[in-house]
Amino acid sequence: MISLIEATRAHQGVLHNLMQLYAYDWSELLPLELNTKGQFEDYPFEAYWIDDWRHPFLIESDGKLAGFALVLGKSRLSERDGVFDMAEFFVVRRHRRGGVGRDAALGLFDRFRGPWEVRQRRENPSAMAFWRRVIGDYTAGEFEEVDWNDERWNGPVQSFSSLPP
Repeated sequence: MISLIEATRAHQGVLHNLMQLYAYDWSELLPLELNTKGQFEDYPFEAYWIDDWRHPFLIESDGKLAGFALVLGKSRLSERDGVFDMAEFFVVRRHRRGGVGRDAALGLFDRFRGPWEVRQRRENPSAMAFWRRVIGDYTAGEFEEVDWNDERWNGPVQSFSSLPP
């Protein structure tokens, strides 16, 4: 069973640790380097405890920590309010390919009703396949995908509504 736990400032250390694993995965695709402490650069979580349009979550599977998701209530591309954006999404390898990511994503789509944008970096074909499949199933194929390429983003973006028909 999947649980989405709203992360608080008390979870900041857990999110930091998970972000290190996330960055490690990305370091295979992007030129991310460790600092002199043997860590990847810190993610700016502070805004998640200040801005009410930022929503951090921990993902649990059967009571075990399995990942995190960061949802924005503002489009990263157009900066329009009221468009939900999957800013970051991560499931640890142990819990991948068993439906944890899918169930967590669907739970977030149901929790935040309205227009969504989900972006993937071109360097990550497995993420592109995952999101196309999950969003396609969720919307019964009723989503739009554009290939975005400018200074704000470079890769596919799926847009859809999580409002009931």
